[in-house]
Amino acid sequence: MPEGDTVWQTAKRLRTALAGEVLTLSDFRVPKFATIDLTGRTVLDVTPRGKHLLTRVEGGLTVHTHLGMEGSWQVYSDRQRWTGGPAHQIRLILAAADARPARTAVGYRLPVLDLLRTAEEDRAVGHLGPDLLGPDWSPDRALANLLADPARALGEALLDQRNLAGIGNVYKSELCFLLRVTPWLPVGALPAEHTAQLPVLAKKLLEANRDRPIRSTTGRRGQDLFVYGRANRPCLRCATPIRAADQGDGSRERPTYWCPNCQAGPAPSAAASRTAPRTARDSGGPSPPRRTTS
Repeated sequence: MPEGDTVWQTAKRLRTALAGEVLTLSDFRVPKFATIDLTGRTVLDVTPRGKHLLTRVEGGLTVHTHLGMEGSWQVYSDRQRWTGGPAHQIRLILAAADARPARTAVGYRLPVLDLLRTAEEDRAVGHLGPDLLGPDWSPDRALANLLADPARALGEALLDQRNLAGIGNVYKSELCFLLRVTPWLPVGALPAEHTAQLPVLAKKLLEANRDRPIRSTTGRRGQDLFVYGRANRPCLRCATPIRAADQGDGSRERPTYWCPNCQAGPAPSAAASRTAPRTARDSGGPSPPRRTTS
């Protein structure tokens, strides 16, 4: 589940592999940029911005990508087999064969792939709120953004990247659990003692996980998350079965998890909660790996 911490780790891997190196291969596999060749240009930096990745190259150009729900960037040495998916799912290949060791970055299933001038990056990310893991982080501005629409459900407000950048379905559910409110509680109804705590807690969770191979909000080995992916399993705090439902207007899948006993506020009916998509965690099976470390 690519969220701000996952994207931060991805940027770190790409930066380690390519920054300061001259590209010896540039292969855009999308029609719009099929004729573009960045070969011979030096990669200057790879910067995360919320859930977006900005790969800056010599000549004032930036490759803008977004992982969406299923996209990934994999980095391989010259002797490694590519295992990120079938070839038809590859959208971009960037390689530095003269690096020591040689590295190839392969972007799979990228729903967003664009090439723009570095000076015009705001076209892609200028709408984002303060980045929880970025130098522009401002808890006061993030909180002001969230409170600007007090009638909006807290879970939806947290997912709106215009308010603060980096939170996805996992952290939305976990934050609401830690604040002891449901994701359907209006932002303006959040208890005063929790309001100022919200952006601070959000940053704390993402910072704690940006260098971990396995995301954890509980600090408990083998029980990594409090509610996300744990539908019908006992709450780690009170043993009440965790419930799940989709949140939002239905235009995209927004699985949301909460404890009906520990978390105060409005929530869907029990019948609606049964419609939430099942995951390996829901069925008691093994959890899917969150991040790749190649």
